[in-house]
Amino acid sequence: MIAGTAQAKGPGASEAEVDTSGNRSGSDLVSVIRYTSTTTGGSGKGNVTLVSNWTPPACWYEPRSADEFSKYVENMYDETVNTPGQHSYAKAAVGEFRNEYKDGEYKNYNLDKKDEGNWWVAVRDEDRWTEPEAQLCDKQPFWVENGAAPPVENAVSPRVLAELAYNRIQLPTTEVTLAPEATTKVNLATWAWLDKARFKEVSVTAALIVGGLNIQATTTARPVSLKLEPGTPDAETYPVSGECTINDDGSIGEPYAKGKANQTPPCGLKYLRSSGDGTFKLQATVTWEIDWTGTGGAGGDLPDGTFGNDQDVTVQEIQAVNR
Repeated sequence: MIAGTAQAKGPGASEAEVDTSGNRSGSDLVSVIRYTSTTTGGSGKGNVTLVSNWTPPACWYEPRSADEFSKYVENMYDETVNTPGQHSYAKAAVGEFRNEYKDGEYKNYNLDKKDEGNWWVAVRDEDRWTEPEAQLCDKQPFWVENGAAPPVENAVSPRVLAELAYNRIQLPTTEVTLAPEATTKVNLATWAWLDKARFKEVSVTAALIVGGLNIQATTTARPVSLKLEPGTPDAETYPVSGECTINDDGSIGEPYAKGKANQTPPCGLKYLRSSGDGTFKLQATVTWEIDWTGTGGAGGDLPDGTFGNDQDVTVQEIQAVNR
């Protein structure tokens, strides 16, 4: 890690859940981005699985006030030079780093200009710090005047905040309701559906407020379809693709009701052989469309994501059933 690099807690972090970068817990900068989530449906249970090769940033740059930055450097210096057994090269390195901002190119951390700009520092996602992408933010802390754009990629912006919020979306479990329930019959159409109350949009807002800057973005995931995979090739799905689209009222599929025994379910499946003494693993995966809005009217789309889980289905060898 280069001096002046912070680390932030990765996927699943909630509001105020940020972490320091390991060895120097008393002196490390922490990410000042704060995350809040809003779930209008079921409780969150897991992170989005991407359906493309895109990934949220593994590193980015955040601003710090002159006061914050000076305290960080001085604490880091004091802790390093006063740690018993500390290597001389570490003391020399932190001394050179301190001199650069206190007595070198910059004077006294620009404290006399603290109302005119901010320091910008590199931050890495601690869950991805070994990835090559996390090493791309290798620029030492630098000063940016108010109103000027940081001269680096991945400087915090509404778009970057939206992408970081994407990584923290928690989606509800995908346990479909079946009729018949956990035990069904060979050659019997099994209806499947999801309660519209559980599958509404989920949002995460990322906000950065520091040094006169106030940047925010809200990333929202909306369910659009349910994919059924029976757990055996000896099965048919309804529709044939196994992809059940969302209804106008926000539900997926249609609940079974008395009198529908001879109808084909709009969403469901039919097993063609028994599961024997075991069960089939029915995998139900919901696809979520994801977009964002941010400060200044910014916004757009982000890659779709999925989240699903398996549930056991017992299939018995009964050819005909009266209902």
